[in-house]
Amino acid sequence: MRGLLALVFFTQAVSAQITYDLVIRNARILDGAGNAWFAGDVAVRGDTIAAVGKVSQVSATWTLDAKGLTLSPGFIDTHSHGIQGIQQTPAAENLIRQGVTTIVEGPDGRSPLPLAPFLAKLAQRPIGVNFGLLVGHNSIRQQVMGTQNRRATAAELDAMRGLARQAMLDGAFGLSTGLFYVPGNYAPTEEVIEIAKVIGSLGGIHTSHMRSEADQVVESVKETIRIGEEGHLPTQVTHHKIIGVSNWGKSVETLQLVHAARARGVDATLDAYPYTASSTGLGAALVPQWARAGGNKALRERAASPDTGRKLRAEMRTTMNETRGGPAKLTLASCGFDRSLAGKTLAEAAGARDPVEVALDFVLRGDCSVVSHSISEEDIERILRDPLTMIASDGGIPSFGSDVPHPRNYATFARVLARYVRERHTLTLEDAVRKMSGLPAQRFGLRDRGLIRPGMKADLVLFDPAAIAENSTFEKPHQYATGVIYVWVNGVCALKEGRMTGTLGGRPLYGPARAARTMP
Repeated sequence: MRGLLALVFFTQAVSAQITYDLVIRNARILDGAGNAWFAGDVAVRGDTIAAVGKVSQVSATWTLDAKGLTLSPGFIDTHSHGIQGIQQTPAAENLIRQGVTTIVEGPDGRSPLPLAPFLAKLAQRPIGVNFGLLVGHNSIRQQVMGTQNRRATAAELDAMRGLARQAMLDGAFGLSTGLFYVPGNYAPTEEVIEIAKVIGSLGGIHTSHMRSEADQVVESVKETIRIGEEGHLPTQVTHHKIIGVSNWGKSVETLQLVHAARARGVDATLDAYPYTASSTGLGAALVPQWARAGGNKALRERAASPDTGRKLRAEMRTTMNETRGGPAKLTLASCGFDRSLAGKTLAEAAGARDPVEVALDFVLRGDCSVVSHSISEEDIERILRDPLTMIASDGGIPSFGSDVPHPRNYATFARVLARYVRERHTLTLEDAVRKMSGLPAQRFGLRDRGLIRPGMKADLVLFDPAAIAENSTFEKPHQYATGVIYVWVNGVCALKEGRMTGTLGGRPLYGPARAARTMP
């Protein structure tokens, strides 16, 4: 009996010494706020950071010697198209291997509607990253009005306000607009402002794929600012870029507009990705917006009309050659009706045929996603350098090996660290990490993420700044980034010594209106 009691007391004593689940020692800690790195330790208990600095010699379930590697908060991708991928590939390996631990979906005006069933389903299954949602204005408008090219009636506007309010109560972080896309582009600014007022009254943010990122980019930035100013909510120019050689350099003016807006009290910011190529649908890239009202049946009829068809093709040719750089600068990433087209330029796919006719045919057959090389390096660096810009991928969670998608799906965050920090010195490492963690967390109201502080969720990335590499290219995009060694999501180790563990620690995140409603 005495021996048994001694064993019990010994076990209790050992248990009392296990203070933490994880202690990471001897790291170069970047706290996510832009401060200079400092040497120290981080202790984790459960899903939460428990201590930062010099952690005393206590027992822990797992003690890891970082050996001078860099420890940062998990990266937050505020413009993600991962909604389909998170269901098909829930581990999100392409994101984890970049250090991304949180994504915000529903950009460009498109989202599930209603949100509640999707979020409820997501909560029932393991996922690799944290997942938040915006509600899409295009989705709201289409549910109320279809793809009609006209102003909303008073009753229709009331219905849209109601859908926006419900989405916020369901857990949306805010409103996304896709004023470049059908049917959002048929909405006047005043309609968006009225919906934005509802979002703002419930604590939400507005992000916009603007009406134009080419010839009318300056006017579009002004509109985005106006939506925030008159809608009384934070507003963000998302994936900011300048498309078309004739427009290169306009980022000087667009950035000045954003800073001037802030000077007069408008809460305006930006996000961007680090590539000289964009990606969207072939139809969105080339077919004028007026021609897409009513869907493909109406487009087919317009194309068959002698006068309207002539106008349609002339506008497509101008956009293709003057804005998008010609058919050789447009690479087909995916065509559902013919997988063999992936990786070919429009010029290669057309051969001896008229590329405009081929493009129109592809759109009418179901459309293709396309990569467009039409952005300048100088504009990219100017936008990335701006203190109001955070990093966002505009990518998703692709099916590995399928089609030829934009490399931003695999390498956005690694590319910033490799190319724009280490190689080109466009950003310091501290500021790049701030743009990937603390700044987006602050912007989207993720109060318990984005910083290495006691009480914050343990979304952590341990990486080697000297070795991080993007690997994914336009020609061979299906290559994972390297140089990230460990990743924890809510304290769960997703990547260990560069290998996926198979353990998924992500969870759905809910915006301010639902959070307030569920508070005790």
